[in-house]
Amino acid sequence: MRIRIVDAFTDRPFAGNPAAVLLFDSDAFPDDGRLQDVAAEMNLSETAFAHRLPAGGEADWALRWFTPVAEVDTCGHATLATAHVLHRTGAASGTVRFAARCGILTTTAHEDGTITLDFPASSLTPVDIPDGIAEALGAAPLSVLDTSDHIGDLLVELADEATVRGLRPDVRALAAHSPRGIIATAAAADPEQGYDYVSRCFFPNVGIDEDPVTGSAHTALAPFWSARLGRPELTGLQASARSGLVRTALRGERVRLTGAAVTVVDGELLFAP
Repeated sequence: MRIRIVDAFTDRPFAGNPAAVLLFDSDAFPDDGRLQDVAAEMNLSETAFAHRLPAGGEADWALRWFTPVAEVDTCGHATLATAHVLHRTGAASGTVRFAARCGILTTTAHEDGTITLDFPASSLTPVDIPDGIAEALGAAPLSVLDTSDHIGDLLVELADEATVRGLRPDVRALAAHSPRGIIATAAAADPEQGYDYVSRCFFPNVGIDEDPVTGSAHTALAPFWSARLGRPELTGLQASARSGLVRTALRGERVRLTGAAVTVVDGELLFAP
């Protein structure tokens, strides 16, 4: 089977967030255990599996995502990577509809090579600052919000961009505070640099100490910062070591996430699931 590794939310190789992508010729997924085996072997933050659905339905492809240790409800960068592969191989054009655990997701390819994802916006519920989270994160939160069930994170607002960039958290201690992990964020120090806010994401409960660029986190970051900055369209920089930009547009209860992608590996999986 062909397997590809795609760097998502970047226009250059070896940046952004890498995802493995497998497209099945069958009309069903293999056994869950085999999918998890492949994801563990890839050892990337996400491996995406997709197969075509019958024509005339509400979606064109079925899509699932696995970290090295668990299946997740939603994933932005691996959806972008899958859409990139579909368009680059000629398997799809224009808008593609995916049936996933979090609902129907759509992706639309543009002439400049970028792809826009249409995802449900996360709900945001303010909560009291949990005991011990400042020590685990290594910085004092200004505010903390709980995200929707499909995300499963705490969004933690910090004082400034330098604080976000300088975090050296105790990721094992962070695991006690939410089902998936922590989204740390702050306003950009200088919006003239081309982004409005920064973030970093730590997901120890799904086997990812720090995720390079997280599309699903931006379904929470977009409504949070749009409310703060008073604009529906923003650009977020995920300030991980690999780094990546996500353009966000809040549209009611939906968020559009736009970014580029680059295929860096195109190979053969010798032991098919």
